[in-house]
Amino acid sequence: MRVLAAMSGGVDSAVAAARAVDAGHDVVGVHLALSETPDALRSGSRGCCSREDADDARRAADVLGIPFYIWDFAERFREDVIDDFVAAYAAGETPNPCLSCNEKIKFAALAEKAGALGFDALATGHYARLVDGELRRAVDDDKDQSYVLAVLTAEQLGRAIFPVGDTPKPQIRAEAARRGLLVADKPDSHDICFIPTGDTRAFLGAKIGIRPGAVVDAETGARLAGHDGVYGFTIGQRKGLGIDAPASDGQPRYVTAIDAATATVMVGPAAALGVARIGARHAIWTSGTAPAGPFDCVVQVRAHGGMAPAVATPVDHDGEPGIEIVVREPLTGVARGQAAVLYAPDPVRGDLVVGSGRIVDTE
Repeated sequence: MRVLAAMSGGVDSAVAAARAVDAGHDVVGVHLALSETPDALRSGSRGCCSREDADDARRAADVLGIPFYIWDFAERFREDVIDDFVAAYAAGETPNPCLSCNEKIKFAALAEKAGALGFDALATGHYARLVDGELRRAVDDDKDQSYVLAVLTAEQLGRAIFPVGDTPKPQIRAEAARRGLLVADKPDSHDICFIPTGDTRAFLGAKIGIRPGAVVDAETGARLAGHDGVYGFTIGQRKGLGIDAPASDGQPRYVTAIDAATATVMVGPAAALGVARIGARHAIWTSGTAPAGPFDCVVQVRAHGGMAPAVATPVDHDGEPGIEIVVREPLTGVARGQAAVLYAPDPVRGDLVVGSGRIVDTE
């Protein structure tokens, strides 16, 4: 089988490519140039798509003895991931750009080009497993990336390979060292890859500009502070609210709602953060078919954490497939723009991804 191995320059994708070679596939490595400033250097574990990363990927391909190319997807990445990220924050949402990158870049734009060039599958270093065509959590819970892959369709999953999902990360590093891959000890990337400084608020401020508004007490309606833009806040946030005085009961305040239309950030007590119902659109069912009716599941609303048992029902939102989710145990920190990923509820198949949707409202 002809396999295109996406090589980021990190240890996971290097070992994934190596394992694809070991499996007897005809493997070609490709590094995606996603940054419009590729000459910028990484800062430890921050940033990606630098010249350093491209060089690391090339060296790994040389060790493996496979052809290697660099494809420029920077413009597509800016339009489909960065611009979407900025627009979502401007609208008071909290998006996860990794989902957009997987959905629109790696398993759409890249996979389409791979198919056009005659490749049968795309191999990546994601920590997830495919078992009989079903997407499941990785063996390493701490590194599991099934959440950010839940936006993939059954067709996309059918052309994907995740060679490292069955192995804990420390063993992947040890294997890379045995293979002579120089990235064996390279730090994992953290934060948002296209914000190497790690300062998301400053990045968004430079993109969106000042859009002043008020921080308001959700219970009394009193104005507590001003702000430069709703993009500086997310649901559940406690610090950086700009409030000088404590609440009357002495308890901390949290962001409970964001209204981008009026530039209003509502704050209240921790008890106000609990969510019992989640509405989601852009539903994707990893089997390719929506369940016939309500079903039990476990919903996850953040890449790591934010899980609760729930009942999910496929619905129609003005012609768009959606999901209504009733949570059995209140969840906190649930924000519009996040993904609601549904897993099977039973102990045996609890690592199975059933589907996902983009959160549009909560109660």
